[in-house]
Amino acid sequence: MNSQRIALLTDSGTNTPASFAAEHDIRIAPLRITFAERAYDSGVDITPAQLAARLPLEVPRTSAPAPQTIRAMLEQVREDGYDRAVFVTISSGLSPTYQTVRMVASQMSGFSVMVVDSLSIGVAAGLVVMAAAEMIDRDVPFTRMQRKLDDLARRTDVFFSTTTLEYLWRGGRISESVYRLGSMLDIKPVITCNESGHYVVARKARGWERSLQAEVSLARDRARRFGRVMLAVCCSDSCDCFDMLEGRLRQEMAVLGVEVVGVVRSDVSADLLVHTGPDLVGVGIQGVAF
Repeated sequence: MNSQRIALLTDSGTNTPASFAAEHDIRIAPLRITFAERAYDSGVDITPAQLAARLPLEVPRTSAPAPQTIRAMLEQVREDGYDRAVFVTISSGLSPTYQTVRMVASQMSGFSVMVVDSLSIGVAAGLVVMAAAEMIDRDVPFTRMQRKLDDLARRTDVFFSTTTLEYLWRGGRISESVYRLGSMLDIKPVITCNESGHYVVARKARGWERSLQAEVSLARDRARRFGRVMLAVCCSDSCDCFDMLEGRLRQEMAVLGVEVVGVVRSDVSADLLVHTGPDLVGVGIQGVAF
């Protein structure tokens, strides 16, 4: 337990690496995945592989953790000896998780809970969680962490691609016209989150290989604003591109003269695969302050 006795919590949509979460006692609230016959807790009673196997038969719905789940987790960390908590969520523009946590936090008596909107999803949101853990370990005062983490969220970006547009269309993330035209022309848009945390198309590429190169190019363009960066790579089980993407990212950063502080590798949570399909590859980049 850290000296300030600050608990750190997040949700499964941030894809915070499991080993890092275990090392830093980060509690993870599972998002809900609902099929016709029952609901599952992402990462608890349904794995990404199990979810991917069922997608051809049925596309489920996702939802935020229930308020009672959030409340129980906060009560548990208090019982475990923590005095305060930081809860980092996936983007409020993509899920009501942030609003749910804020509501529950406001009802906690005698236990301060700082709620941070990562404005992102997946591995990029995980970078914000990992930065919060580092701040806690470095004894950054609790009163200063909100501003620092909000600023960091604005310096963190995600870029991801999928082999098919079907699931983005089914989930209402893109229009039917974009889906039909993109499928016919083999267009693979690279998706990112805008300043308000909503999905937008960052770039369009024709073909899978070009879409992956576009991710690297977009990360490079973003890195021009910073002298030091944290990088992240995520791949679903069916797309093992870790080595290739990390190599390309490091090469581009070296050309720019940008220092790479570290590279995080992460899998993809089942709840994220619901909206993207089983084949997902993404990169995250975070500007690091000197």
